[in-house]
Amino acid sequence: MGIKTVAVYSDADRDAVHVAMADEAVHIGPASAAESYLVIDKIIDACKQTGAQAVHPGYGFLSERESFPKALAAAGITFIGPNPGAIAAMGDKIESKKAAAAANVSTVPGFLGVITDAEHAVKIADEIGYPVMIKASAGGGGKGMRIAESAGEVKEGFDRAKSEASSSFGDDRVFIEKFITDPRHIEIQVIGDKHGNVIYLGERECSIQRRNQKVIEEAPSPLLDEETRRKMGEQAVALAKAVDYDSAGTVEFVAGQDKSFYFLEMNTRLQVEHPVTEMITGLDLVELMIRVAAGETLPLAQDDVKLNGWAVESRVYAEDPTRNFLPSIGRLTTYRPPAEGPSGEAIVRNDTGVEEGGEIAIHYDPMIAKLVTWAPTRLQAIEAQGTALDAFAIDGIRHNIPFLATLMAHPRWREGNLSTGFIKEEFPEGFVAPAPEGAVALRLAAVAAAIDHKLNVRKRGISGQMRDPELLHFERERVVHLGDQTFDVTVATIGNDLVVTSADGTVTPVLSDWRPGEPVWTGTVGEEQVAIQVRSVLNGVFLQHAGAAANARVYTRREAELAALMPVKETGDSGKQLLCPMPGLVKQILVEEGQEVKVGEPLAIVEAMKMENVLRAERDGKISTIAAKEGDSLAVDEVILEFA
Repeated sequence: MGIKTVAVYSDADRDAVHVAMADEAVHIGPASAAESYLVIDKIIDACKQTGAQAVHPGYGFLSERESFPKALAAAGITFIGPNPGAIAAMGDKIESKKAAAAANVSTVPGFLGVITDAEHAVKIADEIGYPVMIKASAGGGGKGMRIAESAGEVKEGFDRAKSEASSSFGDDRVFIEKFITDPRHIEIQVIGDKHGNVIYLGERECSIQRRNQKVIEEAPSPLLDEETRRKMGEQAVALAKAVDYDSAGTVEFVAGQDKSFYFLEMNTRLQVEHPVTEMITGLDLVELMIRVAAGETLPLAQDDVKLNGWAVESRVYAEDPTRNFLPSIGRLTTYRPPAEGPSGEAIVRNDTGVEEGGEIAIHYDPMIAKLVTWAPTRLQAIEAQGTALDAFAIDGIRHNIPFLATLMAHPRWREGNLSTGFIKEEFPEGFVAPAPEGAVALRLAAVAAAIDHKLNVRKRGISGQMRDPELLHFERERVVHLGDQTFDVTVATIGNDLVVTSADGTVTPVLSDWRPGEPVWTGTVGEEQVAIQVRSVLNGVFLQHAGAAANARVYTRREAELAALMPVKETGDSGKQLLCPMPGLVKQILVEEGQEVKVGEPLAIVEAMKMENVLRAERDGKISTIAAKEGDSLAVDEVILEFA
């Protein structure tokens, strides 16, 4: 658009990508958001220093705080977002419910008044009926939000929600509403201008959530038909017009499987998941926001909005899915996203704010990237997403790509049979990367044999060996150990091509330009074009593909016989210690030395990336020693306390 940009940054973001990309950058304080990104005066000072005429607030921080655009207006600076009145009406979750009811938008039963304490919260929940949702009035991003199934859970959830709301938004008010069983989360994108025009740009389905935080979004929704889409869109526009909305915003609905829907809240800002709407409409929402903020009229009417194809977005998080998705921090020793742009009939897009060598810190949200794929159909978009995830290499921290890839292969997801309880229902014991099965296992076994062959050829090319490489002949018969599975194969070369023959006689050409040390193997296995994550392990390689993962070791027949005789190393037991499951800040120690505890009893609260995590006793016992104190910053697996 030819507009010069200014980035603001805290100590933690000194080397961030957005700082390097901007024309100018202004430092605004320490890592703590309360001392930098949440300080309005520092943002205004940065504008004055650089001559910036407008501010785009992004999402989070000050993006939905009414006082921010008011302060900018007083300083003669344009806010690229809705007017303060609309933020006041919609940004406050309690007031927005009242406004929605007045605009004849269907709403969920709940209590919108001031809740004085936990006892009052229990009384309200009893009257509404369980389950209930406890939610921060100023909240967003899953913070300050709890689902409670009983009075006991209301008491604990109320305190945690208030605490998170206070630390994240500076506003500890919460409200309670009925939680719709087996719900879907569907939202309508709206945009308005300063001339009274408001249109909707279709819907996004955001039902795949964990801890009330979206993980996968798609557009359109597999649930809605044209009639339901029109009704939701018209209600969203009616609400936006009722508060004179004049920018991009999102009206969120909770929907039943029968296509019934109820107003949930309105986000008076750009949504994290806006790319999926952009991909199916061909519109640039950020550009539209800037243009309407400058006073331009919307360049299209409702009838001009056409939805084309399907888009899927995965949120790539710095978190360990095998440890109940707890945050992970550290340096990105490898960060190589898949290539962006056309890929067959699909398109790949990756929105990110990090780069290789950068550091994921504890201070802010754990999102690394938003990986988006578009294709003519939903299934094609999902297939493209799965392939792109397989090609996304990240090392140095734990991340959720294995989980996302597993989701892409999940039958229920592929069928579109969704609800906000999907992850809890399908992964009740948490996530463990599944062992490869069927065609995926055969594919990985063939690639393992091909990698082993390439490594052997490479080793034999090293100078100074006793035997001339020309006199060396590889054993063609191999045994591939893939996790607990065994595959007998024969490896042969035909010209420059490698062919792997399995025990049943199936012949599989394996073609790739992969070189040892590259984190992603790309090529064809048979007729399939695939990407496979490759990492070195002792005497083999770790392979991950289509959500499945296993260590692969390739032996000669004799080596396989000897390997079977090797003892298996047992892992130690840390059952007498409570270890910190993630890098984080000890917010509270809830027990004392010598105290008897029962299974499920809370022991400590650890905060990471603005989310409070309650650590509970996994068995009955007695506290022997408390090793950590409140305020300590702990590394992963650092001891918090020990049991007798």
